[in-house]
Amino acid sequence: MKLLKVKTARFAEVVEKCGEPESYTLWRTPKEDPQLKKLVATHHIMTVRNGGGADFGEVGLHERKGAMYLKFPKSLKRFEGKRIVGIKWNLVRS
Repeated sequence: MKLLKVKTARFAEVVEKCGEPESYTLWRTPKEDPQLKKLVATHHIMTVRNGGGADFGEVGLHERKGAMYLKFPKSLKRFEGKRIVGIKWNLVRS
């Protein structure tokens, strides 16, 4: 059986290249939120979820129970398709 290797990036590197993120709360459905639509279209949103112990991020909006969302000042496109590991919550603006 062949295992697929998932490409990863460190959260600190993402913050260094894309700026300090801030938490984004979904107050309405994504279809009804024009700001969120724009963030998704311009690759400025990351979904963070718990992976059975350690949190990890994915570029884009991936609606899941218990997921958190981070809004970045610069595009995350260069990190698309990678698992963002080493989430440091102290680097997130509150």
